[in-house]
Amino acid sequence: MNQSVEKNDSISRLASDPVGRLLWQYSLPAVVGVVVMSLYNVMDRIFIGRGVGADAISGLAVTFPVMNLSAAIGLLVGTGAAARISILLGIGNRQQANCVLGNSVVLILINAIVYLSLFAIYIDPILLLFGASEATLPYARDFMLYILPGMLIMNLMYGLNNIMRASGYPREAMYTMLIGAGANLVLGPLFIFGFGLGIKGAAIATDLSMAIGLVFVWLHFCKPQSVVRFQKGIYKIRWHIVASVTALGAAPSLVNFAACATNAMVNNLLLKYGGDTAVGAIGIFATYTGLLCMTVVGVCQGVQPILGYNYGALQFDRLRKAFWMSVGVGLGITTFGAAVAEIFPGWIAMAFTNDESLIEMTRHALRLSCMAFWFIGFQIISTTLFQSLGMAGKSIFVSLVRQVIFFVPMLLILPPIYGLDGVWLSFPTSDIFAVSTVVTMVWLQMRQLRRMEQQHNICN
Repeated sequence: MNQSVEKNDSISRLASDPVGRLLWQYSLPAVVGVVVMSLYNVMDRIFIGRGVGADAISGLAVTFPVMNLSAAIGLLVGTGAAARISILLGIGNRQQANCVLGNSVVLILINAIVYLSLFAIYIDPILLLFGASEATLPYARDFMLYILPGMLIMNLMYGLNNIMRASGYPREAMYTMLIGAGANLVLGPLFIFGFGLGIKGAAIATDLSMAIGLVFVWLHFCKPQSVVRFQKGIYKIRWHIVASVTALGAAPSLVNFAACATNAMVNNLLLKYGGDTAVGAIGIFATYTGLLCMTVVGVCQGVQPILGYNYGALQFDRLRKAFWMSVGVGLGITTFGAAVAEIFPGWIAMAFTNDESLIEMTRHALRLSCMAFWFIGFQIISTTLFQSLGMAGKSIFVSLVRQVIFFVPMLLILPPIYGLDGVWLSFPTSDIFAVSTVVTMVWLQMRQLRRMEQQHNICN
């Protein structure tokens, strides 16, 4: 049997192999990839916090909204393309899947040129808007000016990595992430400490590492035996593809857009009620919870091809089983993370800094902010469910219900009453309302899927 046939069989196994085995085969490489990548970011921030200082940690926290904005634009195309390709492969339309790949590359390039130009021109006003102070602005500016070229590379690498996984290559997608992360682990300390570049070195190392990962994933789509690959004629913009990709990618993209806006609100409120130390604490909090959320996102990336393919193939029982298994894994991750934050918050803080005031602030922030983090795994997985079913509107709503619909009102109501603690308490309060809403939506969706299954069985 030749390689092309083997790869075709790897796609068809999404509709026949045991769901538990598929979830393991697809999710484990995705989780390993994103966790290793996230761990690099954690280590990078530890190096910066201990090697440069507490103000550098606060300056780095100010850049998070800008990075979220960049990620949002990349996710709009990358995850939408992956979801669309999974459905197309499920119904057997491989040529259309190739066109989605080509159109996605063009869209990522166009978007990057626009937003990178705006960032480069207005970098200082943007950082000040997102909560920079006189003390933290130089660190934030240094990091952003050197990370800007890498944002385009990062969007291409992550977008193509999602498509690689969706087209039946979970291990290769993991290798892409491991290659980039491995290069980062070597280059980060070298540029930060060895070359004495500090926070600039962290940005340069990230740029180079993402470029190495991009080369690996790009070469994959150049191979003739790849299920989805680069071909002539696939780069011409087709507006129906653009519409479907952006609709399906809107949910995870809007999460990052919302995170950008809410991070700016949070940073400014923290600067008002707690100063630069509070901004540094949110940087540590965001790094820690971001690692947990990215681990759940790895599970989402693994289950998404299974959900999308089986929905396209009308295998509803397998779809439900894959969803609930992934929910169990996601809840386990966030429950464990919340327990650690409540029991050992000081240990988490001390990993990033030796500044006593920042450690104490972070300890207090983690205990308040993570009180309801236990349930977030369910919401993250549920967003992937609606995205995989092609239900863009519901996916968008589930994505925004926590970040905007409940969180923003809490930020407007609680801080004027409770001061700094009101900012920290906004997180668990919005989490409780959001998860309650999503549980109801998932219950209704499962009822609808059962009705569709019954109609399909009657017709056959």
